[in-house]
Amino acid sequence: MNSKSSWFALFMLLAGSAVASHAEAQSWPEKPITFVVPFAAGGGTDAFARPLAAQLDTQLKTRVLIENRAGAGGTVGASQASKAAPDGYTFFVGAAHHAIAPALYPNLDYNLERDFIPVALIARPPQVIVVNPDKVTAKTLAEFIAYLKANPDKLNYGSAGGGTTHHLAGELFKILTKTRIVHVPYRGAGPAMQDLVAGHVPLVFDGLGSSAAQIRDGKLRALAVAAPKRVPAFPDVPTAAEAGVPGYEVSTWYGVFAPKNTPPAIVERMTRELQKAMQTAAIKEAWERNGSDVPDVTGKAFATMVSAETVRWQKVVTEAGVKLD
Repeated sequence: MNSKSSWFALFMLLAGSAVASHAEAQSWPEKPITFVVPFAAGGGTDAFARPLAAQLDTQLKTRVLIENRAGAGGTVGASQASKAAPDGYTFFVGAAHHAIAPALYPNLDYNLERDFIPVALIARPPQVIVVNPDKVTAKTLAEFIAYLKANPDKLNYGSAGGGTTHHLAGELFKILTKTRIVHVPYRGAGPAMQDLVAGHVPLVFDGLGSSAAQIRDGKLRALAVAAPKRVPAFPDVPTAAEAGVPGYEVSTWYGVFAPKNTPPAIVERMTRELQKAMQTAAIKEAWERNGSDVPDVTGKAFATMVSAETVRWQKVVTEAGVKLD
């Protein structure tokens, strides 16, 4: 075969692959899609994944199912999702917790950057310091810090699990305020919030998405948001800096990932569908209620963000000397 024939054969092969890939994306989906959420129902991940799945139901004309797989700070669900068939019918709803995990779990059987394709960032609400008003009498963050300093190790704080942003937000708070609080890990933000509302734990450093409704209902008191500016949905809640703890800024984020080797055409189609969903009035309103903006970060930009977050949290874990309980 001469060189001209070789180039023609290669061209036809590539053209055929492109046509097949386009056809695959056009026919997809032909059955329900599963979003693996690596925390218990009722947490911050759920607060964003479920409305998004409902919107995608309408757009894709098929069911988008939520499968909650909690455990080990979100790493159990991540491990399961990393091994799913890369056929476009399983996606993973990861969070900032998964950029933290490599620094705290040395024996993970998956790698967030190697084993997943970042599809799109879907939300990034700030953390909020919330207390049970029946268990904590302090009305301001300054009053609360004064109590903690006078009563070291007397209060517990709940988290979504060891190594989550809830956990590290609590440890960072302790460092900056020179206070001592005992960490109590749960199997997700949902169970932690249930115990906080019930008064079994007095304090949680939560992602605003999972506590917004309880703050509005008066079941929880928000002392401060760990953000550079106030959240429009909660204009009366001061930033940590305004409340006397400068430098205390912690936000979480949530994003959709595909298992590696998922066909590029399907990844591109899901990216477009997510972008379309995020611009609907229903999603914009839900995100605003949960204290998040509507990000437009996809593909390579999202991958770059994930890499930067992994480096950032590794430094925080090292500098703070955080250990799993």
